[in-house]
Amino acid sequence: MLQRPRRNRRSAAIRGMIRETRLSPSQLVQPLFLVPGKGVKTEVPSLPGTYRWSIELMLEEIDACQNLGINNFILFPAVPDELKDKVATYSYDPQNFYLQAARTIKERFPAICLISDVAMDPYSIDGHDGLVGEGQILNDPSLPILAKMAVAQAEAGFDVLGPSDMMDGRVGYLREALDAAGFTQTGIMSYTAKYASAFYGPFRAALDSAPREDADIPKDKKTYQMDPANAQEALREARLDTAEGADFLMVKPALNYLDIIALLKYESELPIAAYHVSGECAMLLAACGNGWLDYEQAMPETLLSIHRAGADVIITYFAKDYAQRVHDGRLKY
Repeated sequence: MLQRPRRNRRSAAIRGMIRETRLSPSQLVQPLFLVPGKGVKTEVPSLPGTYRWSIELMLEEIDACQNLGINNFILFPAVPDELKDKVATYSYDPQNFYLQAARTIKERFPAICLISDVAMDPYSIDGHDGLVGEGQILNDPSLPILAKMAVAQAEAGFDVLGPSDMMDGRVGYLREALDAAGFTQTGIMSYTAKYASAFYGPFRAALDSAPREDADIPKDKKTYQMDPANAQEALREARLDTAEGADFLMVKPALNYLDIIALLKYESELPIAAYHVSGECAMLLAACGNGWLDYEQAMPETLLSIHRAGADVIITYFAKDYAQRVHDGRLKY
């Protein structure tokens, strides 16, 4: 045989020389769940190894991550029910513990990239990403609320805002509001193709942000999050978000939507982010915990597959674990 592909696999040195995909810790984003109070570090039961942190302990966690090469963090607030209302007023309150935490984090770690979450559900008693009225999610009346939230987050020091709400036109609306307030350098990582997925359970448990059980409001988020059956619709969303001023396009979830990641990577000139969501991570942890898979091999392979599909940026609960293994020399990239 003249062609023997195995010749290029015969040693670690040769395999490393021709490796097509390399994933650096600098391309990973570590999600962090913030709670008010002090001395709080509580594990998310359905996502072992992931915690809800009060700010002073979160600072220690960020420091530990940064020492391993993780410089990007996305921050989510677990808001007590007594601070919630129908119009998410607390989201832009100057005393909001989430905004205060962002200021503290950026003062302590000015060089990191801190990414926000822009949506009403953490602050809404209805648990929806937009304003609920007349038995539906009201698109246009939600935009001014999201804009106030976005400007408050930019003022607090967030480098990149993550509108996860999936309201039509929100990227352009936020971009105009940010620019008018003088935040022309604050980026937008749009949740461009956010699917109405079954894999968000542990996340919603961590934030207590699931839609409220009420006869007068929608039971799910299917009227604004995308249908898992659709791919071409993701292209439409990507073109709209790009035209409206997005700086990143995100696909969420990641593993069940590798084709969407590849599609947007091929079609767009913007960086593509993928959110390796809580349910996807929980499944792998459960399989490894039962001895069905080897975590040391399965976790890096999972992240590599998301990057190989076209994700320039990966948000994953395994970011610190991956970086730790690179730091220890157990992983090469």
